[in-house]
Amino acid sequence: MSKLTLKKPIVFFDLETTGTDHVHDRIVELAFIKHSPNGHVEKYVKRVNPGMPIPPSSTAIHGITDEHVKDAPLFKHIAHELYEWIKGCDMGGYNSSKFDLPVLAEEFLRAGLHVDFTERSMVDVQQIFFKMEARTLKAAYAFYCDKDLSNAHSAEADIEATIEVLEAQLDRYPELAKDVVGLHKFTITDEYVDYARRMVMKDGHPVFNFGKYKGRKVEEVFTQEPQYYDWMMQADFALHTKQKISEILNKMKLRKAGLKV
Repeated sequence: MSKLTLKKPIVFFDLETTGTDHVHDRIVELAFIKHSPNGHVEKYVKRVNPGMPIPPSSTAIHGITDEHVKDAPLFKHIAHELYEWIKGCDMGGYNSSKFDLPVLAEEFLRAGLHVDFTERSMVDVQQIFFKMEARTLKAAYAFYCDKDLSNAHSAEADIEATIEVLEAQLDRYPELAKDVVGLHKFTITDEYVDYARRMVMKDGHPVFNFGKYKGRKVEEVFTQEPQYYDWMMQADFALHTKQKISEILNKMKLRKAGLKV
């Protein structure tokens, strides 16, 4: 990462999963590569037992079967170790802000750990590519690095390629920021409240980003229809979404009681 100005470590990561559902699917392989400001590079790569069968349709993509992970640790058994490994780091990846990050956050929450990724800068290399060229990771690798991504959908190969693509992007586009915060602002186009983006910020207020109340303030809906909160807590929403609506409701109650929020 000689071309990227680092003030603190950044961890690039990729996940292979049982599917594409943030709530129900689980990690089967993860690859984290940490770049420190002093140039030191570390890797954390593991297969993970998802605790559920891996669908053949997912195996067809990443090649990982139930047999491959039967002796691998469950995520909850490595959660604390991984939590410490990424502590204090910014994050980066390819399409990571909309998929890998929400999945990772759910796994941590199921393991009883809350990791506030909103306090970190996030560099989504896919968004740089989409804004500049609009392609897949394999095409991005060929376009920027003039190489064939022969081992696509291995978590480690994908994230190694992502780092190479970012290096090439920083070379190709001199107008891009060379620091993580600047790239975070360039790649993260919406200010979301929860990782699943069921709520986003608008004019300084959380608003719903789905369903019949899309575009309306969350507090306004909870005031006029308190049972909507109960419905969300009982429905099949991500744990992080439920955590955030509970925080909003608790703040409403404190203000109503005349207490400082």
